[in-house]
Amino acid sequence: MAQSAVLALWLAVILAFFAPGVGVRVRAILHRRAAWIWLAPPLLSAAFSGAALMAGAFTARLALLVLAYTALPVLCAYIEGPGPPARPAALDFAAILLLWLPIEFAAGARLVPRPAQGFLHSVAYAIAIVLGLMLFLAFRGFPGLKFNLPRRARDLWLPLAGFAAVAPVLAVVGIAIGFIPPPHLPPQTAGRMAAAAGIIFAGTALPEEILFRALIQNLLMQRFGCAHLDNGPQPLPNWRYMILATIAGWAYGKVFQKASTVLSSAALHMLVDWTKHFFF
Repeated sequence: MAQSAVLALWLAVILAFFAPGVGVRVRAILHRRAAWIWLAPPLLSAAFSGAALMAGAFTARLALLVLAYTALPVLCAYIEGPGPPARPAALDFAAILLLWLPIEFAAGARLVPRPAQGFLHSVAYAIAIVLGLMLFLAFRGFPGLKFNLPRRARDLWLPLAGFAAVAPVLAVVGIAIGFIPPPHLPPQTAGRMAAAAGIIFAGTALPEEILFRALIQNLLMQRFGCAHLDNGPQPLPNWRYMILATIAGWAYGKVFQKASTVLSSAALHMLVDWTKHFFF
């Protein structure tokens, strides 16, 4: 219960950036006092250490690893200075990779007892997103992150249109390559399925779309299918997952480009994951 409350608090922090004016105010503060961005590594590391202590997994070595993880992207951004820049610099790319790769490859997992790994991985993911927003939405001030609430009707119907277009393709290809079984009726109740939609949206779709679509795709302009070569449950490298993730990532990216908010691609991401979870 306590761990769920911690994750809910992190989600609230992330969602707070959607509020009109929050990003603008944080950006104004950091542009006036650029050195204040260095408060982020110790504060975020302390928050992670508190979560690790709660989970019975705290060690000084783990705390130092998280401090280094949060400090290196800040160093890259601080060298470039507060924005908005005309275009991303090499150190911006470095900062994104320093945020993404340790999370993708579960750096430091050996330092965490297995029962605490899922919880602390979620906390680390939240830290990565919050730090990414502080660096790129506020400090560097890149345009195009679309970290705002829906602004027009198409933001609401684009996820549905994208789902209608890509879901049959994913189903056919996924069954053909042996990644998913033939469809079946879900044994769960309608209430549990509805609750799962919210959990998938908040715990998987929104964080991944913020990190991959708003930050990585927006700055690096590339899709992320190969990011799933190291995901199970099939043997690694998981080429089946990579193929489907590339197809899905293309659809998510198209919705992100056409919508005015990252919430639209997150909604499509949720629909795809939810359908796979309950019907395949």
